[in-house]
Amino acid sequence: MTVVAFHKGEFVPLEQATIGIMTHAFHYGTAVFEGVRGNWNAEHGRMYIFRLEEHYDRLLAGCKIMRIKLPYSSQDLCDITVEMVERSGFTQDIYIRPIAYKAEERVAYLNLGGLGDGFTVMAVPFGRYIDTEAPAKCCTSSWRRMEDTVIPPHVKISGLYVNSILAKTEAMAAGFDEAILLNDKGYVSEGSGENIFIYRNGQLATPPLVDNVLPGITRSCIMDITRNELGTQVVERHIPRSELYLAEEVFLTGTAAHLTAVGSLDNQTIGDGQMGPRTRRLQDLYFDIVRGKNPKYLHWCTPATPRVA
Repeated sequence: MTVVAFHKGEFVPLEQATIGIMTHAFHYGTAVFEGVRGNWNAEHGRMYIFRLEEHYDRLLAGCKIMRIKLPYSSQDLCDITVEMVERSGFTQDIYIRPIAYKAEERVAYLNLGGLGDGFTVMAVPFGRYIDTEAPAKCCTSSWRRMEDTVIPPHVKISGLYVNSILAKTEAMAAGFDEAILLNDKGYVSEGSGENIFIYRNGQLATPPLVDNVLPGITRSCIMDITRNELGTQVVERHIPRSELYLAEEVFLTGTAAHLTAVGSLDNQTIGDGQMGPRTRRLQDLYFDIVRGKNPKYLHWCTPATPRVA
């Protein structure tokens, strides 16, 4: 199997998809990326890429903010990605990384204008980012989630993720699995790479976008599934840190993390410390959906069939 990437307008072996050390995005984080899951279904003999178009719509929104002009529509990018996955011949779960970036090899240039733009998409085999069976042990980070007046948090700008990396590193060094970031007003924002939900008083609640939340693709799916399949009300509202301790269930959602229960925060047990029944039900529904096993939601999955050499 030869893993390929789409780089500089053509399909090439992954090891040939490189950039120069003077590339502007390498020095200044002037890039926009996405993370997309491809979930292998052995029974169907095909890969199901989850919410591919929605990911590219968000990437193009980020490109607008970063003044990156790509010669591709969202549909073009979907087609390129499917071909890349099929050419690579993956027969296991994968993580797809598209990235649009300032490609000019110019340093000491603090301006988005006058720089060439590039696009690359690649994929790698990818298992569990977080153990989705064991409830995560989380802590409240000393780092605050980035404000919109600093760097827009509603798109995936590369430089923004230093904020997440500092928070995650701090948490893991202290013996936790994940960090929960607050915003400057002290409200819960999200995890280092996940959105957060709480179940309390018969409602599923999640922080609103104004609390510097990334409009997660998985977040949106879970809100839809909760309303449509469980008949449970979902609200977007401010969540103070202390309310996490009082919730019956807390879980994280994200492309990499899927749907992961939170068992404790700051060494305070949440619920009984185990995965709650509503979280379990949502997780089961979600895993069937992303693998193309639920016909009702098959429109969320883009199929890709490995090419036989």
